[in-house]
Amino acid sequence: MPAQGAAPLAVVAAALRREREHAGLSRAELAHRAGIAESTLAQLEAGSGDPGVEALGSLATTLGVPLSRLVEPPTPAVHVVRAGHGPRVRSEHADFTGTLLSAGSAGARRDIYLIRLEPGAVRTADAHTPGSVEHVVVAAGSLRAGPEWGPAELGPGDYAVFPGDAPHRYEALAPGTFAVLVLEHP
Repeated sequence: MPAQGAAPLAVVAAALRREREHAGLSRAELAHRAGIAESTLAQLEAGSGDPGVEALGSLATTLGVPLSRLVEPPTPAVHVVRAGHGPRVRSEHADFTGTLLSAGSAGARRDIYLIRLEPGAVRTADAHTPGSVEHVVVAAGSLRAGPEWGPAELGPGDYAVFPGDAPHRYEALAPGTFAVLVLEHP
């Protein structure tokens, strides 16, 4: 994770321990179910390591919680995220960064991200929790986004909605592409 604007490792560590204990899972069981090494999970819970969005996404899915619950610190009543700041998660496989703008409350069950992508490797995502839906609005550049079986090409101002509970992808088609992503959770 980048240092500036990244989710502090202490926030991620505390959230992972809290959610794992809430789920009643041992560290070994969570690591096994999420498909990551137990030593990696131990490092993350200790506040060290460099978690990518894939590992955090796998842990969140296994725990049955939105990714935002693992990276967002508690917020005050009025919450402002300045441009270039906010908890960020990066892809390990593509030039893709998601900045969490707002995590849904228990009643809202949605997260809002500002995503930045550059042409090159495709950001592929495993299925999120069943019933998840992704909404994306392109602000600049162009991208191909959607389920593996039928992504759509989008330009500035274009909006798409697709199932988040199926494998999906984000691919920048132009330099400097960024978009707003709203992830709904059931």
